[in-house]
Amino acid sequence: MLDYAWIIPLFPAASFLIILFFGKRLPKKGAEVGIAAVGIAFALALVTNVSWFGHVNDAEHEAESSEEHAAVVAEGESAAAAAPAQEGEEEHAPAEGGAGEEEGEHAPAAEGEEHAEEAHAEVGPVTKEVTWFQNGGIDISVGMLLDGPGVMMLFVVTLVSLLVHVYSTDYVGGDRRYTHFFAFLSLFTASMLGLVISSSTLQLLCMWELVGVCSFTLIGHWWEEKPNSDAALKAFLTNRVGDIGLICGVIILFWAAGGTFSIIDINSAAIAGDIGQTTLMIASLALLAAVMSKSGQFILHTWLPDAMAGPTPVSALIHAATMVVAGIFMVGRMYGVFFEGFDIGTSSINPLAVVGGVTVVGGAALAFVQNDIKKVLAYSTVSQLGYMAMALGVGAWTAAFFHLFTHAFFKACLFLGSGSVSHAVHSFDMKHDMGGLRKWMPHTYRTFLVSTAALIGLFPLAGFWSKDEILAGASQLGDGYTTFLVLGVVGAFMTAAYMTRVIWFTFFGEFRGHGHPHESGPLIVVPLYILMGLAVVAGFANIPEALAPDSLALRFEHYYEPIGAYFPSALPTFDHPEFSLPIALVATLIGVVGIGLAYLWYWKDAGPHGITERSAPARTGYRVLVNKYYFDTLYTDVIAAGTKGPVARAAYWFNQNVLDGVVNGAGRLATLVGRLTYRYVDQDVVDGTVLGSAAAARRGGQAARRLTSGKVQQYGALLFGAVAVFAGALILFI
Repeated sequence: MLDYAWIIPLFPAASFLIILFFGKRLPKKGAEVGIAAVGIAFALALVTNVSWFGHVNDAEHEAESSEEHAAVVAEGESAAAAAPAQEGEEEHAPAEGGAGEEEGEHAPAAEGEEHAEEAHAEVGPVTKEVTWFQNGGIDISVGMLLDGPGVMMLFVVTLVSLLVHVYSTDYVGGDRRYTHFFAFLSLFTASMLGLVISSSTLQLLCMWELVGVCSFTLIGHWWEEKPNSDAALKAFLTNRVGDIGLICGVIILFWAAGGTFSIIDINSAAIAGDIGQTTLMIASLALLAAVMSKSGQFILHTWLPDAMAGPTPVSALIHAATMVVAGIFMVGRMYGVFFEGFDIGTSSINPLAVVGGVTVVGGAALAFVQNDIKKVLAYSTVSQLGYMAMALGVGAWTAAFFHLFTHAFFKACLFLGSGSVSHAVHSFDMKHDMGGLRKWMPHTYRTFLVSTAALIGLFPLAGFWSKDEILAGASQLGDGYTTFLVLGVVGAFMTAAYMTRVIWFTFFGEFRGHGHPHESGPLIVVPLYILMGLAVVAGFANIPEALAPDSLALRFEHYYEPIGAYFPSALPTFDHPEFSLPIALVATLIGVVGIGLAYLWYWKDAGPHGITERSAPARTGYRVLVNKYYFDTLYTDVIAAGTKGPVARAAYWFNQNVLDGVVNGAGRLATLVGRLTYRYVDQDVVDGTVLGSAAAARRGGQAARRLTSGKVQQYGALLFGAVAVFAGALILFI
């Protein structure tokens, strides 16, 4: 299956076309086609994962066999070298021989180690490429790059997408664009699947943009309401800002790597030192701009909470497993470039870690002041994406992708749970329209509560294992990323507090809404339980070695971390964090404290309520959070309004007074020159010459006419005179 994994994105892509053209004629309006296509893709993704596990295991066995063979060879050569001495030779080998003998003892072992490393490195990617087009004598290829992260993402994307498809049949049932919704849901899935197996940066760029187009259509699904269309435009335009960085990065790396878009070749060149460090840093900064927009990092995160205007299944798909993790995946896929460009393995601070660390705390703080349950989860996603970016920035590649893996399940469950709640109360305002819903919605409550605990990072749920690995990486890797360890712990505390607030407003207290809430149907509840189950068990996929036998420990790292010259694992500066019990205990304790303080604040009504009314600094801080750090004000009122206002007016003045002045002046000058040319050149010179020639010809004709009297005697006299003159001339001059 590994050789044919490229067909997986084709099923949802074909589903898009079938639903778009024939969906309204089908019994289920196209939903059955989308579910079937994604279901097949999920089954094939499972088979691909199993095949990949076998591929890795086979490579491991081959490496062990090579190592054993090398050890046997080394032992035999050592015995042969020692044999003469055992036979009692009288003369000792000279110093050179001693040196050679010493080399003979160690060289085979080194050779064996080299063979073992080479055998281990054979767990390389599976690639398939065909020529896409040619330009300037260069073949541009399109194809598949299938390795650990690609295989993992195939599983995550297809699983979450399948559950979202099933969930949507109930949630958007009867929608005015039901068929359209499922068509673009399928295309969205196909685009993301195509992105994760792209073999070249140019192909990745195309899939990246296609994901953006699909998100635009799905966020603005209910485009008749202006806030929805505004949110879609905001997402589209904000991502275009970052995408300029992606385009620049792709171009820089193309030329720096010798005219290739191949991801493997670019990473290999970066790791081998064939690309200058300054060039790699500039390319990494350009690519980081794309990460900041697509993956909601500060300061280009503002589109992501507004994207909640789309249907809840779209929010779950965008914020759990597809669009927002595309930037994180791109960094992991191009990790050789970032690792060398930012000196991740030898520094204590770099731009990627800074952006991630700021996003962890900044996104979590904004979640505290939201009343819309989906926006709380959106800012939570911003914060968790910050954890992933920070992990990559400190060198913890596996921790970042492991958190991406676990986060997909519990965050999808939380988003779909919020949709289940809103389905019952017809609102997303948890502060004014919810409360006490655990009585009416026990299934939604249980799944939401467990997923919240996983997000907070409580033992033994999935978030505990992945978040702990990130914190351990910040503590142990590089030159010591201690600042980011602190930011990660602070983020864990804030996550626990704001999610406890969500639980209180939604499921406890008195019901504050209208009507009679009810539990959702099985098409909504069953996906919630599946995702909740994964939020419980997914963390065991990478149990530390200190807590499990070798056959069970670090399975995620073993199967999904890339191995080869295109990944920096072979560099001496690349390392893996080890399990740290103190960090795990402190992070868990901090989370429990956050839960406890929120419990006292909301359940027991303890704490300094009304502090924003009594304290000016608290009031100022609250106002800053409510206004989202004034980023929207900066972008909308200063940059956008400035462009539409003063800048537009200045451009209009320049157009009227400078550009038009030049054009009008040139026209007036041309008119004046034309008049002068007509008056003096055309009338006096040209016409004067023509008329003068005519007058001269007329006067000459009149003079000649006098000679033509018609009298033969006069003609004869003239002829005789001419002959006389001619004869005289001959006599005089000849």
